[in-house]
Amino acid sequence: MATEASGTASLGRQAQADLPNRPDEWKIEQGLLGASLPILDQSAPEPRYVKPMEYEPFKDQAAIDSVGDRAKLFTEEREGWEGYIEWENYPEKKEAAHKILTSQNFPPPPEFQMGPIPGQNPVLEGVRWKQWHSAIGGPLTTMPDRSWEDVLKEKHKDMLHLLQFPYNGEAPKRLVTAAEITPNPLHFVRNHGGIPHIDKDKYSLQLDGLVKEPKNFTLAELQDESKFPRMEKLVTIQCSGTRRIEQINLYAGEGDEMINAPWAEGAIGTAKWVGVSLKKVIKACGGLVGGGKHLEFYGADTYFKKNQCMNYLVSVPWSKVKANEVMLAWEMNGEPLPKIHGYPLRVVVMGYIGARSVKWLYRIKALDMPSMAPVQSQEYLYFNQQTGKHNQLMTSGIQIQEMPVSSAIMSPWTKQIVIHNGSIHCKGWAYSGGGRWPERVEVSADGGFSWYAVDQGALSPKKKFAWRTWEIDLPCDVEGWIEIVCRCWDNSLNTQPLNVRAAWNWGLHVTSSAHRISIYSVNKSRDLTAKRLQDFEVRGVPFAPLTVPTEWAIQSFDDYNKYFKEHGPRDAENEYDPKDLGED
Repeated sequence: MATEASGTASLGRQAQADLPNRPDEWKIEQGLLGASLPILDQSAPEPRYVKPMEYEPFKDQAAIDSVGDRAKLFTEEREGWEGYIEWENYPEKKEAAHKILTSQNFPPPPEFQMGPIPGQNPVLEGVRWKQWHSAIGGPLTTMPDRSWEDVLKEKHKDMLHLLQFPYNGEAPKRLVTAAEITPNPLHFVRNHGGIPHIDKDKYSLQLDGLVKEPKNFTLAELQDESKFPRMEKLVTIQCSGTRRIEQINLYAGEGDEMINAPWAEGAIGTAKWVGVSLKKVIKACGGLVGGGKHLEFYGADTYFKKNQCMNYLVSVPWSKVKANEVMLAWEMNGEPLPKIHGYPLRVVVMGYIGARSVKWLYRIKALDMPSMAPVQSQEYLYFNQQTGKHNQLMTSGIQIQEMPVSSAIMSPWTKQIVIHNGSIHCKGWAYSGGGRWPERVEVSADGGFSWYAVDQGALSPKKKFAWRTWEIDLPCDVEGWIEIVCRCWDNSLNTQPLNVRAAWNWGLHVTSSAHRISIYSVNKSRDLTAKRLQDFEVRGVPFAPLTVPTEWAIQSFDDYNKYFKEHGPRDAENEYDPKDLGED
């Protein structure tokens, strides 16, 4: 007998047996379509099956219309600031936007963890985020299309677009570590909203809150070296989502496509930044007063969280600023900031998670405690493994600030066939946050049992806030599937946990475990292997794909018979008495 209540079905044994197969039954049973599996609730006397969420759109147009003319309500109030809406000074605007968003519903995030990730570029589109912007209206309506135009103009043609809007993109592996300094078009981008266009001559930065003398600064004033000494620094910025795909491949976690895009190893980049130390700007305001201990950064992009509209806000502690490790930057690799990277002014927080390096900076507010904004208080939290979607207390998560030691293999690629002469050439990067640096990189060809240190001459120079790129000819005698692993030791002797499970967390942040790839080793220094490869070449048959059977005999029956004459059959003979030969 089957009953249903609140989307839950309780099925007896006979009812289960009578259920027809679905078209993808085998994939569903084997976990290849995990999102289609009902939840099995065994907490009741009879097991219950909770159906997955089904999207049923609704829209209360009357409630939306009651808000008024959205084009007039949500306007660009600053001349020369296109795509910027000020939310933080207008609670009534936030309330109106909230009513618009809650008077209709939007499609749930696409399933890309418990089902196949789309084989396309862009991988994910950001449908919900586009619809949210359209729903609010005004200048936000055109932001998705305009931002994509900026992507196509400013980023390399071969970028891997993980999310079209808000834009998230990384360079392909072959280009991530091609140079010690990442060219601007190849530097990863992790945006949280659309890309504002701000005229530098109309730009000003507000600095207020718990400072002695609140002030506004033009870009020209910040660039005046008679007032502020110029700062130039080589800095690596890393997203906390770098290598997230390894956590996803192991276990699903938080699945919002914007917050947790399926980043690979390229969500990291190193650039030479030019700007001014924030410490000097705060000094020009007379310093902090009234218990000021944190600096809150305001970005001009519009951010959405739980049916609320806001500007992008995060904070860093004064101790970080006091150490001259927070820069207000206007130049990237000898050029003015690209629009997609925060033109005309952004924050560069050295050694911290990339989310703190706010782009399109327009305000800094001194506070007595960390920002209460959602990005700081509700997101980028590192939870214990037993914390899931049902028990994410904000106070249970550690706010991610300094990045831990990490590294990655950029060549070869996982599942790749590598033909070699006894050593496999590997390349990659290594990084440690918080002002630490990679001191040693080690690589293993046997899953982490034995390690080879990368020669110091094959590592790029040490810098306090930058990565080191590396390469090594890794000895490998064996053939078949092997696991290559890399790990980094920083100058504080911190190293990486050896498996992904040790780093897994519900938010899928900071995949700091030793990076592992599986490759198929074909050792050409072995005579038999060299002869077989020559046979493939003579016949003009590709060796790949590996899984396709060889269609010709690679050993003659003369050799086969000769072997068994010399070594006997595979079975061993039992000792017997000759007189037993005649018996049945």
